[in-house]
Amino acid sequence: MQDETEYLLKDTVEQSIRKKFRKNLWCRFTKAIRQYELVQEGDCIGVCISGGKDSMLMAKLFQELKLHNKFPFTLKFIVMDPGYQAANRTLIEENAKNLDIPITIFESDIFASVYEIEKSPCYLCARMRRGYLYSFAKSLGCNKIALGHHYDDVIETILMGMLYGAQIQTMMPKLHSTNFAGMELIRPMYLIREDDIKAWRDYNQLRFLQCACKFTAEAEAASKEETSSKRLEIKELIREMKKSNPFVEGNIFKSVENVNLDTVIAYKQKGEKHHFLDRYEENDQIEGMVGDYNTTQQIHE
Repeated sequence: MQDETEYLLKDTVEQSIRKKFRKNLWCRFTKAIRQYELVQEGDCIGVCISGGKDSMLMAKLFQELKLHNKFPFTLKFIVMDPGYQAANRTLIEENAKNLDIPITIFESDIFASVYEIEKSPCYLCARMRRGYLYSFAKSLGCNKIALGHHYDDVIETILMGMLYGAQIQTMMPKLHSTNFAGMELIRPMYLIREDDIKAWRDYNQLRFLQCACKFTAEAEAASKEETSSKRLEIKELIREMKKSNPFVEGNIFKSVENVNLDTVIAYKQKGEKHHFLDRYEENDQIEGMVGDYNTTQQIHE
């Protein structure tokens, strides 16, 4: 009876991706893969599953992509246990079983390593996680790892960089690893909205893992960890701006695709800083700036 229930859940979840959420999930997933050339023939992709809604959905979308298989590629579904409590690990394992995701689990001691770090423990944890995932995926024969960052992560990162980091940068759809030769990181959920992921989760009555580290749990009980609260501030800021400008989210996303270097004071490229004065006398000057508010307001998805 249990096996039959698991099969029905798996079937319902997959049908919801193919039909009810096809436009907002499946089509945006495949669009990102085509637009940013994320999957090539012969790839072996380590699909990294944290246990949350984003990475679990990403795993199901990759399985659907594999069914179509226009060219040969391989998937490895990887779960790193950085020190989960037993209940959290069990939840991941049960969800993977119920959704028919053949995960491979490996252990690390990341939570213990960053627990005593007072400044930016989440940043350090993320960096360490990525290193472990690259290493393990490479040992399985992978040339890429896939992470479940979505559209909202991208626009929030852009604003956080500007408002709190004094820099303009974005979360790239793919990156070459600087420490693991021949490895790449890809983000195939890049064009998928978080609200659509939540809608898919709730429609299928699924329960996924939230951030499960001890630090976050204790911080939330007190005043919230700084990085987490800053992202929540940005979410609220975007939500408020959207009330007066419905295109604001698309404008933020497109802003890093429409950078005009002729109107930028300085920028960095491959670690080298370039200043507008370096070329000031060489180039014809452009009068005016980027365009008035009424024009830029209409740039959207």
